[in-house]
Amino acid sequence: MLAYEKLDVYRCSVEFLAAVGQMIDAMPSGTAVLRDQLDRASLSIVANIAEGVGVRTPKERDRHLGSARGSAMECGALLDACRLRALCSIEQQQRGKQMLVRVVSMLTKMMAG
Repeated sequence: MLAYEKLDVYRCSVEFLAAVGQMIDAMPSGTAVLRDQLDRASLSIVANIAEGVGVRTPKERDRHLGSARGSAMECGALLDACRLRALCSIEQQQRGKQMLVRVVSMLTKMMAG
């Protein structure tokens, strides 16, 4: 097991990535831009956490974790856009946001320490 796989924040981010994948798969044609942006941002959270764990200096680590946190915030806004455009249910939006609140909180604590 790699070091980042042991982190709760990583596991929660992967869970969010999977939920986004299901949501994206259900979106109709004509929504490629929004689907792509949500897919990229959700993947960025996971990738930046893994990369941040693998760097040598605290400054580099915080930069990657900050990028992951920024991507999580972006995903929150994209979930709002999906809901406004009736591309996801209220339940999907709320569940996604609950996961993101948890991820952002953990990332913030990791950066503070």
